[in-house]
Amino acid sequence: MVTIARQFGSLGRPIARKVSETLGIEYYDREIVEFTSKKLNLPVSTISDEEESANSAFFNMSYPLGMGTNEIQDQIFAVQRKIITDFAEKGPCIIVGRCSDYILKDCTEIINVFIYAPYTARLCNCVEMLDMQPAEAKKMIAAVDKARDAYHKHYCGYSMSDKDFKHVMLDSSLLGVEGTCDVLVEIIRKRFNLK
Repeated sequence: MVTIARQFGSLGRPIARKVSETLGIEYYDREIVEFTSKKLNLPVSTISDEEESANSAFFNMSYPLGMGTNEIQDQIFAVQRKIITDFAEKGPCIIVGRCSDYILKDCTEIINVFIYAPYTARLCNCVEMLDMQPAEAKKMIAAVDKARDAYHKHYCGYSMSDKDFKHVMLDSSLLGVEGTCDVLVEIIRKRFNLK
């Protein structure tokens, strides 16, 4: 079991997807939103409205599900918790964000990862890989990082980047998507004695 939390623009999502492909294990990210909408019998668009609103499509994709503290958001978190636990019980997988490190804290066969990068590298990734304008990218980095951390602190009681709750913390700008994937795959194989 691998959980991956990440800063916006650090390329944590493509890294997680690549690790999943390399190891041949399941990868869960936006699927959690889709399953949540089905469980609550609400359209994905309604669930997304509870995340946060912005004009950019990347904004809704990057925000954690269920920002804030109102009743519907607490229901969303409760449903999410069950979905993540169910995914984990099916077998080895990679789960991106959504407090999965906290939700699966009692799992003994787990690696909790945090992907980060310097601000300048994240800004460059947003502009070059996500086709964002620099001004939009700057706003997104600030807003999404703040929202993700507030969400994590509210439901978990600690920051998503708190080293006391992570096994591996990697600067993705050092080796890029491929290189960071290679490092994570090697760590996962050694940790779980995989070939």
